Amino acid sequence: MNSDLIVFLVLSLVAIATALGMVFSRNAVYSALYLVLNLVTVAVFYLLLGAPFIAMSQITVYAGAIMVLFLFVIMLLGAESLVPSKALPWQKPLAIALALVLVVEAVYLIISRAQPGLAITAPDASVNTMENLRAMAMELFNAYLLPFEITSILLLVAMVGAIVLTKQEKVGKGS
Repeated sequence: MNSDLIVFLVLSLVAIATALGMVFSRNAVYSALYLVLNLVTVAVFYLLLGAPFIAMSQITVYAGAIMVLFLFVIMLLGAESLVPSKALPWQKPLAIALALVLVVEAVYLIISRAQPGLAITAPDASVNTMENLRAMAMELFNAYLLPFEITSILLLVAMVGAIVLTKQEKVGKGS
């Protein structure tokens, strides 16, 4: 066993444990934090595969920006104080049937796509990764600067809108 395989197996266990913790956690904030840890382990998987840009994008975009918004909305709306809803009688059998379909599909894909002796090869050493990253960054921040700015404004408007919608009016406030 080489060190990459050991790291992969440990990270696989961490990823599975955090995914299960996210699904079975009764606290929405803890569930979101489990999701952050799961996204970080996925980023380390990308590092193991030799894709540092995708790994850093994974952490920056998903674990950073999107999860901050999730936690912001969870805490702002007070999702922990909501009354739990009652499950409909058809939801549990449907969930079990869909889970079985997913398991059968996964087993079929694993068996049909399995090829003995298939190995993942390292990226070609002749490709200059830093030059590719530099060219991609220049393209993103030159040609696509406006979409980035528009996205940031939309996120800001969404946060302000969430605050305005959930803000409770102060009643009986004298002037």
